[in-house]
Amino acid sequence: MIAAAAHALVTGRKVAGLYDHAAGRHLRVAAEARGRHLQGYDGDRDARFGGTLPELHDMGTKTAVHMVVEGSETRGYDRGSCGHFTARVTEGLVQLYDHDLGTWFAFDVQVA
Repeated sequence: MIAAAAHALVTGRKVAGLYDHAAGRHLRVAAEARGRHLQGYDGDRDARFGGTLPELHDMGTKTAVHMVVEGSETRGYDRGSCGHFTARVTEGLVQLYDHDLGTWFAFDVQVA
């Protein structure tokens, strides 16, 4: 959810899917942003997510994500996992850093 939201909010392009390199699989997730407002759907979890920055809501976990856009990056806090993150966004890739794990994750982005 965070990778799709970050890409849609930074680039303004619709996300139609992600490839998670760590898991080695495609994720059925879509996201669309209009200004500071985001709506999305995670097909793997059958859960909607979205809201208006800086608070995004994950209807699947019933938690929120605080996210701030700073140029081509987003930073925030996931209340569900109680962890901070940084996402670096390029045209076709999101690199997500989990501060608690000290680990980078990479997602190729399919745009609509």
